[in-house]
Amino acid sequence: MPSSWGKASVNGTDMDIYASVPEGDGPFPAVVVAQHASGVDKFIQDMADKLAVAGYVAVAPDLFHRITDEMVQSSGKSKRDQLSDSLIVDDINATVDFLVGHASVDSFRVGITGFCMGGRITWLAAATNSTFRAAVPYYGGNIMVPWGDATEPPLALTSGIKCPVLFHFGEIDENPSQADMLVLDRELSTHSIPHQFYTYPGANHAFMNPANPPRYQRIAAEMSWPRTLDFFGAHLSSTPASGYDGPACE
Repeated sequence: MPSSWGKASVNGTDMDIYASVPEGDGPFPAVVVAQHASGVDKFIQDMADKLAVAGYVAVAPDLFHRITDEMVQSSGKSKRDQLSDSLIVDDINATVDFLVGHASVDSFRVGITGFCMGGRITWLAAATNSTFRAAVPYYGGNIMVPWGDATEPPLALTSGIKCPVLFHFGEIDENPSQADMLVLDRELSTHSIPHQFYTYPGANHAFMNPANPPRYQRIAAEMSWPRTLDFFGAHLSSTPASGYDGPACE
């Protein structure tokens, strides 16, 4: 399973992208992996590698590429707190262009997933780029909050989502909370967007990440990942699925 770092050009600057490619001959379906607040670290790289083992070209863009350590020191703000939705959209669009130009990728079969802030980015990306055929946010908080110079939060852009959504929630997570889940469910239903939500009992934020022992929950992680692969399998197959017809929330 080859993996490597590449670069994409975004508005005249270079952005690093971690890419993991399945063994064998393509073209393969592809998945963008949106990072969490720790960046494209081992956890995010491992998730991309797991997707490659499952048969997907997986790429994780470094969404902090504009933000230096000096900027963090001088501003007192974390890298995450210096992100702006408009630039995130630019970065995701450049990542999609990177994928579409890759010889191993079937450009008609592209999905997106993300963890923590990457779950929020998954919603934002699906709402602003119609290339995606499936979106899987993991415990994405702050969907009701604009970042940076944005005047509208991702929630207000929901009508732009043109693909089915699978969302994983931790039962005791406060952001997104179970109340937030109901708001997100209602918004997707209002726009007739096929979706399925799963809540994992006793699970908190970041339940997928074994490098975060206080939050990691093995049962939730082992239940949610096959559901994610099944969802991508259904919607990124060579014969596109017509839509999800299961329950909206479980």
